[in-house]
Amino acid sequence: MHILKSVTTAVAVCTVAAATVLATSTSAAAETGPEQDNFFPALGYSILNLDIDPLGANDWNCRPSAAHPRPVVLVHGTYENRYNNWARMSPELKAQGYCVYALDFGDTDDAGVGIAPAVKGYGDIRESSKELAAFVDKVLAASGAGQVDLVGHSQGGTLSRWYLKADGGANPADPSKNKVKKVVQLGATNHGTTMSGIETLADMLHMLEAGEKPLGKAGIQQYEKSEFIKELNADGDTVPGVDYTVIATKYDEITTPWQSTFMTAGPGATVQNITLQDGCFVDFSAHLGMTYSPRAVGLVKRALDPSAPAAPCVPRAPAL
Repeated sequence: MHILKSVTTAVAVCTVAAATVLATSTSAAAETGPEQDNFFPALGYSILNLDIDPLGANDWNCRPSAAHPRPVVLVHGTYENRYNNWARMSPELKAQGYCVYALDFGDTDDAGVGIAPAVKGYGDIRESSKELAAFVDKVLAASGAGQVDLVGHSQGGTLSRWYLKADGGANPADPSKNKVKKVVQLGATNHGTTMSGIETLADMLHMLEAGEKPLGKAGIQQYEKSEFIKELNADGDTVPGVDYTVIATKYDEITTPWQSTFMTAGPGATVQNITLQDGCFVDFSAHLGMTYSPRAVGLVKRALDPSAPAAPCVPRAPAL
């Protein structure tokens, strides 16, 4: 998720707004952006080059291989977009032989941040889920595959669960007909967040809903006491026929407490909860940096294909 994003979001959103004039004055954006090693260079590139794909994504002529029969759909977080969230993950997965796809969603609300074209994922999660549903159907039709795997960061992981439960991603009567086989999450707001106490304080001061208009509905929906979170988890964390991998970082300042991302498997599902720092204490990746961590990328590869090499341990500083 990326909800109100405290200082980080304030800086990022202000940067986006300030750069909008420059972005709109540049020539047409490139169709594909370069691979990046960190979130903030990717953010800057996406501001100046709007509506671009991460390297390796959205090749609509790609046909899944026998080794990797399911396309991978990358689902970004709040206040992110398909490029700045996945500029490292997408080319890495493509190099492994996957058909990779990434979408933008959640920019249809008239929230104040909507004036910044690079900012996505702030709209009603229920509506964003319908966008994800349509995109998955497009991927299945183009690739000829029977199922996809979803990889979601922050809100992207939570949104993936709503899609499974409410918008056709899963078939409870016959899980063999599910459109999704695996869900891999990084820092997802599965059980809501306090956002390092900011949303809790806003709730105590009866200011939480006042933030919906300027900041977007998705941020409020991911508060740990929201009606959306209650409804999302009312029937358990999982749906039958889906394998879940949940990756958390101890240094998450957005999904808090960080352990709240972990899930419990229900009937017919499996859940693997992983802490990024287990076996690699030198990876200090915080929320924004997770999708750029070589270890996290390796863990995603292993979640998608258990025969993939072990995830490397590489020193990483927080994104902040």
